[in-house]
Amino acid sequence: MPKSPVGITELQSKVWNGSLTLEIRLSPSDCRTFEESKPYLIQYPRLSYLAFLLPRLHAFFLPSLVNPDLSVHDAWLSFQGVPLKWHYPLGLLYDLFAGAEPAGFDEQHEVGSLDVAADSTAALTSTIPWRLTIHYTDFPFDQLIALDAEGKTIQDTYVNSVKEADFVRNGTARTFMSLSKDDSDDLWRAVQEHDLQLYNKINNKLLNPPGMELRHVPIKIYLPTSARQPATETIQEEPSPGHLRVVQSLVPLLLTSKQPQTLGTALKTILPTIFPSQRNPIFARPVLHGAVLPMVARLGDLGKAAAYTDGFLHITVVMHG
Repeated sequence: MPKSPVGITELQSKVWNGSLTLEIRLSPSDCRTFEESKPYLIQYPRLSYLAFLLPRLHAFFLPSLVNPDLSVHDAWLSFQGVPLKWHYPLGLLYDLFAGAEPAGFDEQHEVGSLDVAADSTAALTSTIPWRLTIHYTDFPFDQLIALDAEGKTIQDTYVNSVKEADFVRNGTARTFMSLSKDDSDDLWRAVQEHDLQLYNKINNKLLNPPGMELRHVPIKIYLPTSARQPATETIQEEPSPGHLRVVQSLVPLLLTSKQPQTLGTALKTILPTIFPSQRNPIFARPVLHGAVLPMVARLGDLGKAAAYTDGFLHITVVMHG
């Protein structure tokens, strides 16, 4: 990635413009007709959340519902039987479950050359449109957070994630907690409306706290259950189905040599059995926004340009073969 602010801005814009084509159908158990209901088709931002779609989906499928008295927040979405978590952004869900071949990159270049998959249709041909199912009954309470009519649940979950990212960056969440109510409201509105200009107005305050230097890069790494795991990692088990493990670690911006931390040096430290080389992805590929990441990418720049709206780099590990 170019060190210049212009290069970071260009990549962030490319990430924000990323989207996926969705084809959403009503579950047969909730459909009042014997025939399949018409699908709802939409081009939806990778950085956004499926929960924001529910009012439009409810209005579209209401005439087909067995029970028309059901509410918007009773709904939940699945892919091939796997309930989709509301607090995961769409792009992360797709990278985790859709199984499309991620876009490639030129290993000799840094993240500035990254081909975001939303702009590279070759990476998406196998599962586009992404076919999802909307349900209104049999809510999987053991796997999903139940939503509320006011939308407070998804907002609170998002805010907690932003606080966590701020704490990781600074060792304290004071920067986020010191935002004014207007700034906090604008941040949430920017996410809902997918407004990059408004988002950056607030996010820049989080990335440039006065009198403080950022210490770590917020990062979460998602592993398939088949991946080999070192005994020293802090792993949060994900319930089945979904078959995920989430790895988190404090990743400094700089190495002890004072050189910039790269994705490769971080992965070799966090997952040494999966990434034994800091330059070559021997056993697996790190994927972000549908694209394979260069191992030489500087994490500091990557965090500024390609983090999700909650401030985290949500990186999916795709095993070779």
